[in-house]
Amino acid sequence: MQLQPTFLTLLVILLSLVSSCAFTSNPASCRSSITERHQASSENEMSSNTAATTTLTGPQWFQHQISITAPSRGCHLITGEVQKHIGNDLSKIRMGMCNLFVQHTSASLTINENADPDVRTDMETAMNKIVPAKWNRDGTFRHTMEGDDDMPGHVKSSMMGVSLNIPIRNGRLALGTWQGIYLNEHRDQGGWGGGHTRNIVITLQGMA
Repeated sequence: MQLQPTFLTLLVILLSLVSSCAFTSNPASCRSSITERHQASSENEMSSNTAATTTLTGPQWFQHQISITAPSRGCHLITGEVQKHIGNDLSKIRMGMCNLFVQHTSASLTINENADPDVRTDMETAMNKIVPAKWNRDGTFRHTMEGDDDMPGHVKSSMMGVSLNIPIRNGRLALGTWQGIYLNEHRDQGGWGGGHTRNIVITLQGMA
């Protein structure tokens, strides 16, 4: 038979008191001490159970889809736009995670500096050097029918990634002081249909 922790605790207390009472001339005092310790143990257990009940809550789930039109090819800071759409539900979560997922193959998401706009310009310059458009014309790429920016855009999207996970702390995105969310548009025309409108699915989960 497996003994429960509470029963074992009471058993140890009783044995210690019985042992001490064997050497005392005041049995009534021993009985009083045993009763007081049992009551204290029960109160502590009730207090622990109450704390667990008030601390633990069920998970909260919210999902949004937003569309953002990038004004041009390059890296664009969208932190404010994201927070504007999710702010109400975000405030309900004390601890959790925010996932952002862009539903396109020639755009990406990343986190980087939110202060100096030159960082975003330099990011685009670096990506163009890493995956140059000339590869579309020199035989490097075979998928070339959609323009010089298409296949390089696919490569950049996979390199930078299409999703982000950001911790939620006390109803806010736990971004660092200088961190911002970037939408990276890798095409001049934004793919089929023109323009640069990109859909982003945002999923919030956590404890209230």
